[in-house]
Amino acid sequence: MSETITVVATAAGRRYAVREADPDDEPAMWALFEAATAYFEAATGLPPGPADVQSLYYSLPPGADWRDKRVLVVTEEAPTSGGTPAIAGIIDVVLRFPKPDACSVGLFLLHPSLWGTALGPALAGSLLERAAASGIRRVTATVPSGWERGRRFLSSLSFTPAGPSPQGSAPQDSAPQRASSHGGQTANRSSGPREPTVERVELLLVRE
Repeated sequence: MSETITVVATAAGRRYAVREADPDDEPAMWALFEAATAYFEAATGLPPGPADVQSLYYSLPPGADWRDKRVLVVTEEAPTSGGTPAIAGIIDVVLRFPKPDACSVGLFLLHPSLWGTALGPALAGSLLERAAASGIRRVTATVPSGWERGRRFLSSLSFTPAGPSPQGSAPQDSAPQRASSHGGQTANRSSGPREPTVERVELLLVRE
């Protein structure tokens, strides 16, 4: 992705842009991670740590190509005082994985102040349309077994179950990018020792 994507979402009609992250975004990315502690604890069994932002860039599933890694940030265009945080969302994607016509979503996280708003579906819909137009046929992700909010969101987008995520494989998920101490694989990264099981889901953008 080289150009910015603009999404119009929420009842207030605010405009949000999606672009690739740069080093200057890291403090605001960490602020989002801190705000989303509930999600991290559900996904990893631990609160977020500062190293999670850096590891977001370095985590890659076995067999994937670094050139296909994308870390994207969501920002509000012309934000008002006291409105959306500097970084409203973070998305981790690996293109052309696990197959050339597939896409692995490793993290799709909005600031908690935006949970339950129209931004998530609007943003996901725009990105899925873009993916389909670029030739991607299948999008894979996973959700921590206890994260009901994530399960409902993926279901609303028509993702369907694809079976449990086995240890040692390279499934995709929406969990944060924490280093592993036992070698299991969760999404675009290795999983940690306290992490719950995850459920694999997929979405066919072009019906086979």
